[in-house]
Amino acid sequence: MPEPQNLALYIHWPFCLSKCPYCDFNSHVRASIDEDTWEKALLREMDHTARRLGPRHLTSIFFGGGTPSLMRPRTVGALINRAIQHWSPTPTMEITLEANPNSVEVNRFQDLRYAGVNRVSIGIQALNDADLKQLGRQHSAHEAIEAITTAMGTFERVSFDLIYARPHQSLEAWQKELGHALSFGTEHLSLYQLTIEPGTAFAPLFERGELIIPAEDLAADLFELTQKQTSAAGLPAYEISNHARPNSESRHNLSYWQYQDYAGIGPGAHGRLTLNQGKVATKQYRAPETWLTAVRNGSGEEESLPLSLKDQTTEALMMGLRLTSGICLSYLSGGGQPAIDAHALKTLINSGYLIMTEQTLKATPLGLQCLNAVLKRLLSSA
Repeated sequence: MPEPQNLALYIHWPFCLSKCPYCDFNSHVRASIDEDTWEKALLREMDHTARRLGPRHLTSIFFGGGTPSLMRPRTVGALINRAIQHWSPTPTMEITLEANPNSVEVNRFQDLRYAGVNRVSIGIQALNDADLKQLGRQHSAHEAIEAITTAMGTFERVSFDLIYARPHQSLEAWQKELGHALSFGTEHLSLYQLTIEPGTAFAPLFERGELIIPAEDLAADLFELTQKQTSAAGLPAYEISNHARPNSESRHNLSYWQYQDYAGIGPGAHGRLTLNQGKVATKQYRAPETWLTAVRNGSGEEESLPLSLKDQTTEALMMGLRLTSGICLSYLSGGGQPAIDAHALKTLINSGYLIMTEQTLKATPLGLQCLNAVLKRLLSSA
């Protein structure tokens, strides 16, 4: 029999205490949650996924949201235990849980560690109270610092998120704040430029001119400063927005960017799975109540669509070019059809946006700054 393939498992907890004005994730606020019902449903959907997949080597579990640190540690533990009953855990299996730095959640850190979580990713977003308030966060800068300190004393691996290119943010202010963030000594940082997404509370404010974010040139300078400062501190970028010490990259997220198999369970979760009929794209029902009803009726999966070789090549390119290491050239032919626009590729290389070696294609620092535009050009005739 062939050796079982690797699998990354994503579990989505869709609930938050409040909706942040910049957030376009599948998160929902509810007055009350029957966690027993949700635990049973997530376990049932995992069972359904396991029957479909069969044996796999489980390389990572990622609890995302929403705010999964609002889950009971016993629920987290039950899901971890069921996962390793279904699939063989690798010796270095990474189990990440996203958390907010509110004190009620930080008080659960030790119990979450006992439940099996070995890596935490904390949504800090800013290290000053004024910007936290503007971003709609429910914690203070003091609570953020306390959460980082507590996490580093509890978990084997710690990461936290910051958002930059915030309204009226200067280079000097971001340099100082990023220096403060680096001083904690975590192995990983996720640093995202603020973008105004349709459907968020920020979108109409931005359209009316009531929310002003840094202009394109300043945003580019902020990006360049981020790369230089993190590299100097020993946390170079390995992906557009993610920085890590050597061998401390997020193994789970690398599964996405390297286009490996991952299963998604919970409202709105996506997956990419290699099955007997080839690679398929899966999607679970997005609305929590709709998903719950669907699970009771058999499965929370809304779609399972086969991907052509060209589809796979396109997706692999879109994910792989996010990595500073780039993508293997072997991905660039999809089912005998050109997966990329050859003329656009040559132009982008000559213009300094892409670099191609004998084995890889990767974006330059300039290309990473405008990767969406690069990809649109590259795939325009694909």
